[in-house]
Amino acid sequence: MSTKQVVVVGNGMVGHHFVEQLRAADKDCGITVIGAEPRPAYDRVHLSEVFAGKPPEALALTSREHYMELGIDCHLGDPVAALDPAQHTVTTAGGHTFSYDKLVLATGSYPFVPPIEGGDRHECLTYRTIDDLGAIKAEAASSRIGVVVGGGLLGLECANALKNLGLETHVVEFAPGLMGVQLDEGGSQVLGRQIESLGVQVHTRKATQQITDGQDCRLSMRFADETALETDLIVFSAGIRPQDQLARDSGLEVGERGGIVIDYHCRTSDSDIYAIGECALFGGRIFGLVAPGYRMAEAAVSQLAGAPVAFTGADMSTKLKLLGVDVGSIGDAHGNADGAMAYVYSDPRAQVYKRLVVSEDSKTLLGAVLVGDCEDYDALLQYYLNAIELPAQPEALIVPGTAGTPALGAAALPASATICSCHNVSKGAISAAFDNGFGNLAAIKAETKASTGCGGCAALLKSVVDEQLSCRGMAVNTDICEHFPYTRHELFHLVRVGDIHSFDALLAAHGSGLGCDICKPAVASILASCWNDYVLQDAHHGLQDTNDRYLANMQKNGTYSIVPRVAAGEITPDKLIVLGEVARDYNLYTKITGGQRIDLFGARSEQLPAIWERLIAAGFETGHAYAKALRTVKSCVGSTWCRYGVLDSVGMAIRIENRYKGLRAPHKLKSAVSGCTRECAEAQSKDFGVIATESGWNLYVCGNGGMKPRHADLFATDLNDEQLVQIIDRFLMFYVRTADRLQRTSVWLENLEGGLEYLKQVIIEDSLGICAQLEEDMQRIVDTYQCEWKTTVQNPRKVRQFAHFVNSDQGDNAVQFERERGQVKPLVPAAEAPHSENILVTG
Repeated sequence: MSTKQVVVVGNGMVGHHFVEQLRAADKDCGITVIGAEPRPAYDRVHLSEVFAGKPPEALALTSREHYMELGIDCHLGDPVAALDPAQHTVTTAGGHTFSYDKLVLATGSYPFVPPIEGGDRHECLTYRTIDDLGAIKAEAASSRIGVVVGGGLLGLECANALKNLGLETHVVEFAPGLMGVQLDEGGSQVLGRQIESLGVQVHTRKATQQITDGQDCRLSMRFADETALETDLIVFSAGIRPQDQLARDSGLEVGERGGIVIDYHCRTSDSDIYAIGECALFGGRIFGLVAPGYRMAEAAVSQLAGAPVAFTGADMSTKLKLLGVDVGSIGDAHGNADGAMAYVYSDPRAQVYKRLVVSEDSKTLLGAVLVGDCEDYDALLQYYLNAIELPAQPEALIVPGTAGTPALGAAALPASATICSCHNVSKGAISAAFDNGFGNLAAIKAETKASTGCGGCAALLKSVVDEQLSCRGMAVNTDICEHFPYTRHELFHLVRVGDIHSFDALLAAHGSGLGCDICKPAVASILASCWNDYVLQDAHHGLQDTNDRYLANMQKNGTYSIVPRVAAGEITPDKLIVLGEVARDYNLYTKITGGQRIDLFGARSEQLPAIWERLIAAGFETGHAYAKALRTVKSCVGSTWCRYGVLDSVGMAIRIENRYKGLRAPHKLKSAVSGCTRECAEAQSKDFGVIATESGWNLYVCGNGGMKPRHADLFATDLNDEQLVQIIDRFLMFYVRTADRLQRTSVWLENLEGGLEYLKQVIIEDSLGICAQLEEDMQRIVDTYQCEWKTTVQNPRKVRQFAHFVNSDQGDNAVQFERERGQVKPLVPAAEAPHSENILVTG
């Protein structure tokens, strides 16, 4: 490369990627990076995680020291104020002048703030940088209500941040729906309903005209339709605008609506100046995602290095989780192409919406929208990116349970298939990395950078790596995640043998990094299975999933359901009356479940401790319906009442439930006891089921209902009471020790080498010599049982964690219900209510 000095203006993610690529291509050229922010490049994609407790420094992509090691001059906290193309110089606001042979503008974008009267008040902020987060947190500390103006990707991320700060949160959007660029009308409506069910109020078709003083809050937003909304804090996230002022002032060509015009090699109208990322305009379009910016950076580097690769545009497909809702958008989501047809699947009860846009001959996928369920995203993206011919019935790709749905596994993908869009990593590149000696997932990620951007391709990358390992006759990596090089079984062993009682201690001894949403709940379950500590202890609280964190099941409208334990379904009239009184007093929907329990729906988070106190006073305790634990032990009335019953099924079911209540496991556990072979309790569809015979108890294991029902296998026969409990002790603890995370007993048995016969040898014949230890482990769980509801209500500090607002005792009054059949149900506005439960539209 003949260029001697390259100056890069902008040190965001794209500017940093350019610098890394350039240094890898040329070890000798001079590189100077000038950034407006005081800190080096950081990951803006995961900015919202700071509100969830992630330290800002954990977002860093580099450091000043790292740039020094690479021989890169770094000048930060001093933005470029002037560009002189004739003199080949840039001058900063602080008066520093830098000369260049080639200049790269990676100035990014800035948040668009609509020209609204009053929009410059100090309570009106933007959401773009780490400094913005600090300002939002400071303002939120004295606020009760927060509004986000903008219902796009960043706007919804910001809404989640305000919600996490404890504010009553609203989203105001000018357009008819949310995420209008990525989603069609149907997907936008489902997303809006989902977000409102989580406690964020959505206001669409609202044009803010003025911001004035409020009466009950600090601000009042006045809309064009003459309505108003009061708030204490406003965050503008109504889109972005290219940061192109430097180019304008220096005479470079810019687009009519902004953006520095570039060619296929990312050159501007001055051949010595390049522009990349969100400041650049290519083909009349601004590319507002990080992956296209990376492709621009690589194209510019290739041009400077003398081996030019053209930038021809980039895929704008995206998959993300917004306020806990899975959202995916692929290609032409709106079906704008000539002759395009659409297949639509909608399930309003599950709040799932899927749309396929296909060519006129139904052979090519043109686009897709997924809301509420993105399980199909990776496969659909590969159909789109690689023009793979669709099956004869394309709707099979999105309709659940469709027979004959073709699997599109890693082996079926061509070498050209793009696995990671952020870093443009193909399946062929991963295969080549294997050929060069990078033989595991961590090494592949380090070498290719795959899955180190947004992380959306993590599952697909792992499947490709596993396929490559299998093809080469190598062992497939079964690590639980990148932070622990162990399986769940191995982590369980490390916790027990090492007497480890916290996630931090396990991470320090056997892991790396900060942990993730995979390993944290898995380790929380392991710790509970081993030591049975209170799951909301400070050391464990942050590891739990939402349901465990609130000791209740979150429902579609953001409220919770409460299921007290009713062992074997046996309940006194006095306890029934208490349940009725609680349901009446708190206006809860009441339902008898299939597991012989009574479920109370519609409780707000701040109401939970008070409801628990009343139930505990009446003799109830938690039913662990929220946990990966024993849920229910169903029973018939048995020999006590039934003329066909041969043994006391109710008494045995109560004994089993009281023994194993609270046992945390890799997945939920269900049981049943039938008093005769007529099997009224349906024991053969449970994880472990018991059936009475004239000769004693028969034990069945590893069955389940649900989407993939499995009949349980007969495991042991003619058992007395003590033998039955002993074998169940051993069976459950062996499952808890050896199963993978989130693996039901049925799948565990199917994957267990040796199958049922091996399991019998271990549990009944004690072939491994571990049965005494398994029994001892179970007895420790039994002896240390505690009702988590009771432990919580006895701790005022823990009770405060259930408050809806961190700075107010007020409840969440935004939750709305309507009445149906004499009870409440979540309110669905009539205008948004679907006309049928499952809709498939063709054409």
